[in-house]
Amino acid sequence: MKPKLMIKNIVNTIKLTKKSDKEVYKQHLRLVLFGMATVGLLGFGIQFIFATISPGMIFK
Repeated sequence: MKPKLMIKNIVNTIKLTKKSDKEVYKQHLRLVLFGMATVGLLGFGIQFIFATISPGMIFK
């Protein structure tokens, strides 16, 4: 792709975008934080389960 065309496309894309209002930003932030917390709790739960199981119970 030619550099001038690429820069023109980037400028056009920036012109078309709009800034999110405060409510939309808060909603996205809550969704991202909820997803991160869910993945973290799932990982913690799996790690906790395997830490409490003795190795002899798994490899019988």
